[in-house]
Amino acid sequence: MSLFYNSFRNYLSAQDGRALGGLLNPTNSDNHSFAYSSNHSQIHSTVQNELYGISSFRNGITDKGQKAWVDVVVAYWEVVYELERGDTGRQLGEDGDLGYWGRAYSKQSNYTTVVSRGFSNSGWPNWLLPVLYTAGRHLRDFAILADEEDKKEGKDANKLEDAARHLNKMFTLCLSDRAPLEESRKWGTYYIVSLLFKTYFKLNAITLCKNVIRALTATTTDMPPLDAFPKSHIVTFEYFVGVINFLEEDYVNAESHLLTALQLCRTDASPNQELILTYLIPAHLMTTHQLPTSTLFTNYPRLKHLFQQICGTIKTGNLGAFDAALQANEDEYVKRRIYLTLERSRDIALRNLFRRVFLINEKKTRIPVEEFRKAMGFAVAGKDGGTRKEVEPEEVECLLAGMIYKGLMKGYISREKSMVVLSNKEAFPGTGV
Repeated sequence: MSLFYNSFRNYLSAQDGRALGGLLNPTNSDNHSFAYSSNHSQIHSTVQNELYGISSFRNGITDKGQKAWVDVVVAYWEVVYELERGDTGRQLGEDGDLGYWGRAYSKQSNYTTVVSRGFSNSGWPNWLLPVLYTAGRHLRDFAILADEEDKKEGKDANKLEDAARHLNKMFTLCLSDRAPLEESRKWGTYYIVSLLFKTYFKLNAITLCKNVIRALTATTTDMPPLDAFPKSHIVTFEYFVGVINFLEEDYVNAESHLLTALQLCRTDASPNQELILTYLIPAHLMTTHQLPTSTLFTNYPRLKHLFQQICGTIKTGNLGAFDAALQANEDEYVKRRIYLTLERSRDIALRNLFRRVFLINEKKTRIPVEEFRKAMGFAVAGKDGGTRKEVEPEEVECLLAGMIYKGLMKGYISREKSMVVLSNKEAFPGTGV
């Protein structure tokens, strides 16, 4: 028992918020002895005796703040007790019919509220923010586990929605602080925002992220500049804002935010880089019509699985193979919310097909529609070439008109002569011809 309290005193005395946040991590492997150190009837007096009058509380923590710490440690012990000593089956208690993770979430929810109260009511300094981070992170984790548990047993799964409400209160707690910036809780805003974004994405309630962004935008004059925050906070925020823009089909802003996230991301954080590139690659494809290099796929094998095949079909203009590649990875693309964007990249594959017709015809500016129709017949034949399929001239003309309208080709269609008249200069903008 003394090990926990000794560490607690030392970290508090040294004003080491990160270490204190780590100590108050309910999944620590050494929590077992702390869970068995007391019982429900004695824990409050035990904690009070251990914390009473310790000199650590002079470090910017008032008597009121000291009392709040007693409540926090008691609430934390209840979480650890539930995790280490709780029954694994369902139980009907004061919080309802809950399973193992449901009860853990209930205790963590109470603990998170008590921690927040320490900041709002007891004047805790901002170097203690890592304690708030740890509480919010595990609140979300336990909510997910509790919902999975309830779904398996046919119960209503609503813990993550409740966690989102708690996290939103924590966001307001940080954002609304009026203390001088050097003492402000505002420095915790973007970490909590990242937890909120992750939660809203998990709930498939991405539109709620925009409320958070609007709240941040409305307080820019009182907030430190984004680049003053820790890089890890910036990277996560830029990533999510980029993905939100991506899902709204604002590919220019999506690319800008995702590129910032990638540039600031640690070089040894390959999984994070892959997450960013999962959206940056299709966003860049939409804005520039440029495909990623083979070197990129060499460095990121998972991205190779996702994109190499479909990018190859776009490059060659093989529409049948493109459709097959899109269908083969449909589940993965839908799961990552990139299916619709990749589906739109079929226009680039079609542009490349028509460009090949242009090159085969020695860059003549007048090419019969029939030439494009023949190419279309082979291109839609299928992944392995297959048998040439007939495509109606009207359909080909419609596709050509679409390419010209979207700026992927320069020219016009002469209906009288059934001829495509292409520009002398950059007939296919951005491709070098």
